[in-house]
Order: sequence, then C-alpha cells, then structure tokens
Amino acid sequence: MKVQVVLVLIFLSLAVANAQENLFSFGEVVSWQHVVDGENTRTDSIEWIQVNTLSDTWKKNGTELICFGQPIGVIRSAKKYRNFMMHIEWKHMEAGGNSGTFVWSDAEPGSNRLPNGVEVQMLELDWVKLNKRDGKEPPIAYVHGELFGVGGVTVIPDNPRGERSKSLENRCKGKGEWNVYDVVCIDGTIKLSVNGKFVNGISKASKTEGYICLESEGAEIHFRNLKIIELP
Repeated sequence: MKVQVVLVLIFLSLAVANAQENLFSFGEVVSWQHVVDGENTRTDSIEWIQVNTLSDTWKKNGTELICFGQPIGVIRSAKKYRNFMMHIEWKHMEAGGNSGTFVWSDAEPGSNRLPNGVEVQMLELDWVKLNKRDGKEPPIAYVHGELFGVGGVTVIPDNPRGERSKSLENRCKGKGEWNVYDVVCIDGTIKLSVNGKFVNGISKASKTEGYICLESEGAEIHFRNLKIIELP
C-alpha cells in the first residue's frame, strides 16, 4: 500500500512539473514610458509556460510560432497583465481552423481543457460552411474576432450575440493569409481592431487581470509579431 501511495505521489509531482515547464520565448513587451520617450525603446521577451498541451504541440520557425492544434489546451505567459495593448498576427493553415487567445486568465484548465478569461476568437472563414446549424451557416461575423467570457467570466457585449460580442463587419482573410489583431485591454473593457479597423468590444468584464494564453484547438495556426505594451 505504501509503495502505491509513493508511486501516485511521484506521478502527480511529475505531472505538475511538466505542466509548469518553461517552453520558449516568443514576442516582446514594450515599456509604455519608452514608447512615450520615443528613442531607444526597451523591450523584454515574453516567456511561455506549459499548461496542458505538449512540448511538440508548438514549434518556433524563425520569427513564427507554429501551433499544430493537438491536444486541445493552452500555454500561458509567465507574467500576469492588467492594462495593456496587444498586437498579434495569425494565419490558419486549414479550412475551418479554430484557435484564439485568452486575456485576463487564471490559466487553469476546466473540464473542457480550456481556462477562464476573455477569449479573442480566431476562426478560419470556412468554419461557417463546415459547421452549419439546421442547414444554415452561422453569420460570418461569428468567425472573426468574437469576444466572450469563458469559465465563469462575465462581460457586457458591445454587439450582442447572446452573451458574446460579434464583430460589426468581416475583415478577416482566409487560410494561408496573415491577419492582424490589435487588442486594447483596460479595466474590464476590451476593444478589438481587425486588420486595421476597430470592429468589436466588451465592457465590465468580471475579471480584469491575469495571464495571456495561446490556444491549441485542433488545427494548425501560425503566430508572429506578438507585442505587448503595458499601460500605466
């Protein structure tokens, strides 16, 4: 019996250690003061921590970070953020691909392997064609930049689709093409710009500080040019 208990404890300790593995640096944090000052802007790299995917779920290829989509789960930033601006570029490599980024997250997976926080949706345009409901395609605004609370986090949507906020117009590009998200997160309010235009937002989020997560959700997606500007 004692041997079994020891083996269980060893297994659990290894699982916890693996879950907190420091994976790699990707992206950079830019100091707000240095942005204001203009010259010699100082940057720090963003370290990413394993939560519940695998080390080979992710691969750095030059300036790009590739996520292969399996298993479903997330990695998180080493640091928590409250008020910040985030620039991130992404492209799906499969029709109907699914992914996203979480902000203000505890990075603790729930029963569906994804954590709480506010999700910034990244669905490839063909998702609506491949996921018809009662023979009808969901609105195209659903796939590009929908914002919603996850894991008990509540928000007030700017453009309601139930409890979620949908984008005012479709500005996303299809598989193999880069999309640009600029996300402004301040005191429970989030505004999202897609490819150069603000088209969505939420307010009064019940959670206003936490980790940033990148999501693996079944499809290959590439990320690049991740920058975070912390705000005073």
